Amino acid sequence: MGQVNVRVNGYSHTIGCKDGEEGHVQDLIAQIEEKVRLIRSMGGQLSESRMLLHVALLFADEANDLRMDLLRLRREVAQNQAQPPGLIQLPPQEQDPMLAERLTRIAERIEGIAQNLENE
Repeated sequence: MGQVNVRVNGYSHTIGCKDGEEGHVQDLIAQIEEKVRLIRSMGGQLSESRMLLHVALLFADEANDLRMDLLRLRREVAQNQAQPPGLIQLPPQEQDPMLAERLTRIAERIEGIAQNLENE
């Protein structure tokens, strides 16, 4: 069994993994650390557990967006499969009621990343 020593939010951790998956674990930790930097750039002092809770919420939000996109794509595929062969019907452009909220979150993420780059 492999082990990887990592740092998240300034704290060292040893993570167990299958042999050969060490690089994958390091890639995942890099994603987590990116979210930590984003949250830290927004200001405020958070305990480690509270910081990791916020990181988990960001990932859960992204996972939810991906699930919704997957569900929409599955519906589109099912609709297209119901069409006669050779005829693919493109879905009408639907206005996403959450579009403004999603764009705001994306803009906040971009601003946080930009601030991190300026601070480095």
